[in-house]
Amino acid sequence: MYAAADRAAGSVASPRAVLYDAVLLDRDGTLIEDVPYNGDPEKVRPVPGARAALDRLRAAGLRLAVVTNQSGLARGYFTGEQMRAVHARVEELLGRFDAWLVCPHDDADGCDCRKPAPGLVYAAARELGTTPSRCVLVGDIGRDVGAAMAAGAAGVLVPTPVTRPEEVAAAGWVATDLPAAVAEILRRQQAVQPSTPPTEPVRTALVVRSDSAGDVLVTGPAIRAVAAGAERVVLLCGPRGRAAANLLPGVDEIIEHPLPWIDPAPGPVDPEAMRSLSTRLGAVGADQAVVFTSFHQSALPLALLLRMAGINRIAAISDDYPGSLLDIRHRVPVGVPEPERALSLAAAAGHRLPDGDEPVLRLRRDAVPPRPADVGDPGYVVLHPGSAASSRACPPEVATRIVGALADAGHRVLVTGGPDERAVTARVAAAGGTDLGGRTDLAGLAAIVADASAVVVGNTGPAHLAAAAGVPVVSLFAPTVPFGQWGPYRVPTVRLGDAAAPCRDTRAASCPVPGHPCLSGVDPGDVVDALRTLAVSGGGGR
Repeated sequence: MYAAADRAAGSVASPRAVLYDAVLLDRDGTLIEDVPYNGDPEKVRPVPGARAALDRLRAAGLRLAVVTNQSGLARGYFTGEQMRAVHARVEELLGRFDAWLVCPHDDADGCDCRKPAPGLVYAAARELGTTPSRCVLVGDIGRDVGAAMAAGAAGVLVPTPVTRPEEVAAAGWVATDLPAAVAEILRRQQAVQPSTPPTEPVRTALVVRSDSAGDVLVTGPAIRAVAAGAERVVLLCGPRGRAAANLLPGVDEIIEHPLPWIDPAPGPVDPEAMRSLSTRLGAVGADQAVVFTSFHQSALPLALLLRMAGINRIAAISDDYPGSLLDIRHRVPVGVPEPERALSLAAAAGHRLPDGDEPVLRLRRDAVPPRPADVGDPGYVVLHPGSAASSRACPPEVATRIVGALADAGHRVLVTGGPDERAVTARVAAAGGTDLGGRTDLAGLAAIVADASAVVVGNTGPAHLAAAAGVPVVSLFAPTVPFGQWGPYRVPTVRLGDAAAPCRDTRAASCPVPGHPCLSGVDPGDVVDALRTLAVSGGGGR
């Protein structure tokens, strides 16, 4: 790998609670026009708006690096000296970069730096004195996004005529051009920083996240931000999210109550239950309420109850006109990851993560029990085939083949699931894994996930447990909801499955397409390859 950097001695990742320290950029097709195997500086042509966009990043204090595959070196189409002359011309036109990271290999070389392998991203983060999770990579093809994801960085796809439709469908973040990508990077960076603190001290804050365990887990960073500015935090959640609420740092008290406008299978609205809830919330004595919701949910019914409970300062995201129900009506563009969406609401309410607290998912250590001794030493792979929404579950026959392929590749596989999934986990584990179906609650599952080398799972709660533990994820992601919003957050990930399947963006809880095509075509060999990309070996190492 070719690497060059100009970095102040002792530079380290910023302790400030920001999303990004650095922006990594692909070269050909992203910064400059793609001239195949170019070794001639005179053929360098920047893409429109590149210089101004890069200068915006520099002015914002973000470090810049180029990460580029240059197989022409391996094939002898140009020399290292010619390549460096091209790079000098790029800097002449676009300004100086803090680092250049080049993979000089061809696909057949089997290196760990040629994108979509994550090696260039890891190397760039080291050169820039930061971590991959604090980097965002901008590129024009799926290899660029894949490399970013596999390192735990954010990836932005800026399509060109050579970008394949399936690459666009699979990308979680797509921008129309480089200036648009830069504008959104800076907008997201600014959105998690409060413009002003609360006008009055917050002694007790009421935070709300009523939904499933995964929804509660992804709201964790925002709840920690509120907790940093309040003396006491009370969390209102629903029954399906209570186990996850017990795991969140920063929560002092939990109120559990179902909300019929949120629950997927609600009973009739019970006026007496609503009056009782309003009374209970009034007894909290909250100075401020921050109502967190998913992008398709409304905060306004609860805001009315909070007003009736006497809470005078209410913040929520609302595209609908709220009248006098909200003091802070926040709006977020479509596509923002759910943890960042919630963090931006906390910021709008005047709260930010304290310095040193990364904007990542996290669990209370004292809430996670010791890992069961009988599951063996750490280093296994967890396969969780099920989901509360059947549309997001891995078909049992596919999961069974995956276990067999993993076992053949030398991986120890633990198959996990809830009490109602024992028949499925037993069938799947019979192919070569250990069946843990129904043996753990959510906290116990968190303990098992934390000692895994990787987790193979759909877009469901255990994916977020893995993210909270920093464990790599092979994401069998059903596209019923957007990957950019619900994919594993800031953790090394490889996405598998058909991102353009007919169920895309339907939000269906049950599969609306016969045969479950988004996941039924997953090749078990691709799962084995994904683990290799994530540096998870068959011997249980990582």
